[in-house]
Amino acid sequence: MATPTRYAYHVEAAALEMSDRPRRFLEAFAAILRHGSYNVALDAYARMSAKCGRCASSCQLYQSTGAPEDIPCHRSELLLRVYRRYFTQSGVLKARLFGGFTLTDAYIDEMAEAYYRCTACRRCKATCPLGMDHGLVTHLARWTLAEVGVIPRALLVSVREQLEGNTHNTSAIPLPALKDSCEFLSEELHDIYDVDIPYPFDVEGAEYVFFPAVSDFLMEADTLMGNAAVMHLTGASWTIGSHNYDGINYGLFYSDRMMERIVNQLVGEVHRLKGRKILVGECGHATRSAWYVPTFGGPDAPPVVNCLEYAYAMLEAGKIPLKAEKIPERVTYHDPCNIARVGRITEQPREILKAICSDYVEMTPNRTKNYCCGGGGGTVSIDEIRAFRTGPMGQRKATQIRDTGAELVVSPCANCKKQLRELCQDNDLGDVQVVGLHDLLLRVIDFGTNGNGGAAEDAALGAESSGSRGADPMPVTAAAVATPDAAGEEGEES
Repeated sequence: MATPTRYAYHVEAAALEMSDRPRRFLEAFAAILRHGSYNVALDAYARMSAKCGRCASSCQLYQSTGAPEDIPCHRSELLLRVYRRYFTQSGVLKARLFGGFTLTDAYIDEMAEAYYRCTACRRCKATCPLGMDHGLVTHLARWTLAEVGVIPRALLVSVREQLEGNTHNTSAIPLPALKDSCEFLSEELHDIYDVDIPYPFDVEGAEYVFFPAVSDFLMEADTLMGNAAVMHLTGASWTIGSHNYDGINYGLFYSDRMMERIVNQLVGEVHRLKGRKILVGECGHATRSAWYVPTFGGPDAPPVVNCLEYAYAMLEAGKIPLKAEKIPERVTYHDPCNIARVGRITEQPREILKAICSDYVEMTPNRTKNYCCGGGGGTVSIDEIRAFRTGPMGQRKATQIRDTGAELVVSPCANCKKQLRELCQDNDLGDVQVVGLHDLLLRVIDFGTNGNGGAAEDAALGAESSGSRGADPMPVTAAAVATPDAAGEEGEES
């Protein structure tokens, strides 16, 4: 698929016009290794030289294509070969004595194609007998490619607007338009449910500063109304910041440098408002990137809570009144890889759905062994590869959904929702609807019982601030809303 001038995805012209790319690639690779900790993992992986192919059995792309180049360990070998040749003593000495592999423009093109055929979902890690993290290798390869300008334009443009643009958000939504959207949602809540629920802006000293995927303000009205309803009914002190209201962090997909800048921008907004905690909306990668707040923000970094954790704790504490009637449609749940792969948020959404749905069914497999939606690792943003995303990459997930017979697929992630909707359209899944968890929660909330909300008890969330540094997933209780520190995992994984 690769050519010297064109990839399956669009890149900016400067990336194709850059001269002496092999030298620049190696210099960037050397700098990343010098200033990071990737070399620890790469040293181990390079010595393993594992190409047994057992990871193929867990890769949904290989299950569809059967192509050797789609076996995860074969893809990882592309970067490991470069590392072995140029960054190990034995590789350098062997090349001097006997010649051999040399990095070329064509080889860089091959990597540029290969590492965006992987969603970095890390499902393959569980089946590797040596524990190689192919998702980490994919992320490192993408980062090094990005340093020589090879970045899908869809990701680059969004990050550029978020860090340097006038709006500082990936969808380029200006603040007046955002406030108009929130006023409209408040009016909808009043007209439909006869309840007055405002969206507060720039409240100083609020307990929670809310960061959804900014695209939700344009595309996920029911999700945001559900978020506001839960916060209102539980008496939460919360706000949206006018300087930064986007939880999206595409740096997670291709550059640790960009990821750190975006995370620190998030922390800066919380400090500006003198807020206490970060509340992330329904978005898997926004949540995972926010879990790096302690890594980049230091000891004074605010704790991070996902809205699913908050809603579950409040529901169990009896703070969210529900109607007697449950959701009648058959409902299934898709685990977003970024919050479920290591078991950090798997049970809370299921407990909520079981409480509000009369016909809840599971996909198989699920939780930590779930299949990626097919658009992970930022690939969902690359519209020019849609046929690939919803075809070979997404076929396994389409089959999963079809096998459940579900009418509603719940996915608490902005990227997964977009991908799953396109997946359903392109694979003829009929009238299947993809919704957020808060969309359904909104349908069953009994506003008549407690229309203006009572005061929430901090005790129900007492574990958030004290437990947000723990490394292990917690049992499903009201106290289990703590979010483990991202530094507890491999801090550099994508």
